[in-house]
Amino acid sequence: MPETASTTRAPDALLPSLAPLLHEWLPRQRWFAGKGRRVLGFTLDAATELLPLDGAGPGLLHLLVRVDQPGRPAGTPADCYQLLLGVRTQLPPRLGPALIGRIRQGPLAGRAVYEGLRDPRLAGLLYERLRTPGRTGPLRFHATTALPPALAPRMLDAEQSNSSLVYGDSFILKIFRRVSPGANPDLELPLALSRAGCARVPAPVAWFESGAATLGVLQPYLRDSRDGWRLALDALADGREFTTEARALGRATAEVHLALAGALPTLRLPRSETEHLAAAMDRRLHVAAQAVPALLPYVPGLRAVFAAAGEAPGAGALQRIHGDLHLGQTLRGSDGGWAVIDFEGEPAKPLDERRSPQPTVRDVAGMLRSFDYAARTHRPWNADWAARCRAAYCTGYAEVAGADPRADPALLRAYETDKAVYEVVYEARHRPDWLPVPMSAIERLAAPR
Repeated sequence: MPETASTTRAPDALLPSLAPLLHEWLPRQRWFAGKGRRVLGFTLDAATELLPLDGAGPGLLHLLVRVDQPGRPAGTPADCYQLLLGVRTQLPPRLGPALIGRIRQGPLAGRAVYEGLRDPRLAGLLYERLRTPGRTGPLRFHATTALPPALAPRMLDAEQSNSSLVYGDSFILKIFRRVSPGANPDLELPLALSRAGCARVPAPVAWFESGAATLGVLQPYLRDSRDGWRLALDALADGREFTTEARALGRATAEVHLALAGALPTLRLPRSETEHLAAAMDRRLHVAAQAVPALLPYVPGLRAVFAAAGEAPGAGALQRIHGDLHLGQTLRGSDGGWAVIDFEGEPAKPLDERRSPQPTVRDVAGMLRSFDYAARTHRPWNADWAARCRAAYCTGYAEVAGADPRADPALLRAYETDKAVYEVVYEARHRPDWLPVPMSAIERLAAPR
């Protein structure tokens, strides 16, 4: 693997000059997971110049920064974030919205620092590094196929927990913002599915990493596709049914599950494991209720749902799954076929938990919650529309998988409840205006049956 020359700035010289800017800028970013908690300080794990900072043109600085915040469990490391910072003496007006601030001290004093991914020149440089596998300092770049040169980049502005760049409407690069050691499922699972011949998932064509951490993945960009969330909302607005699409989505989900079960190890789901899963849900509920007091009145009813799942007989298997499946993680192509994307799992959960085998019903529950989410964004709420979509999805799933996820209602209800609890915490932190949507589901799920 060829190595490209790079300069690694000494942390003791670089970090003090950047810290005041990062202290203000980081908490405002959509992908920053520590919202609502004070930033106590920073530790620099690595600093790599992908484009030298000493020339007349722009420089590109790749950072892995740990952010110290209160409330971190004892013995656990601070969250690590990946930053790609542009550095210029003068920032052109077109890059004004990307400005983070001007450095006031240290070796880069007087320079403007900005979000480098918004600079086409710097974003293009990152793509060129992916085209040429090798090393730049601690960064390692890999490619599975030859990639065309000089594709124009653009950064997507959609709200998400990572950052994405599209190159020439041909490829999309996901930059993981909060990184952890270990294989990221958004690389690991699509690679396994590609090798298994599953056409439902765009196959990775390049990626880069540092140490054991996956930093970014490049995949084909399905430019003529529309995501399932947008399609569902359009159907609601037009008064159309969505059951045909929901049934096809169920079939696509089952195909992905079967391919994952064939490509990666599976485990039997015994009764003891069912009890363990239910106990873990109960613990997550306890933590969530402390974070969002609005959950507290519903805790007894929700705990009863989890207890019922723990008493259910063990059945089926544990396997690798998507982990955060909903309508926004699906794309329908111009041919009507469905693709499944974004296998990272729930970003707030630890990486080892996201990579652990799970019951497939967890993915099913996530999609069922998504139909409910879509229906509740429409006024008046169309509960029957959601119910028909949910039924059609399960029917389509059963047609391919050979087993209906509704056959174990206690486990399915528990996973729906667990997902709704997660949604409450997520919305409370990131989108408070959306909080009534999962809270209405909590009220329904907590009611005695």
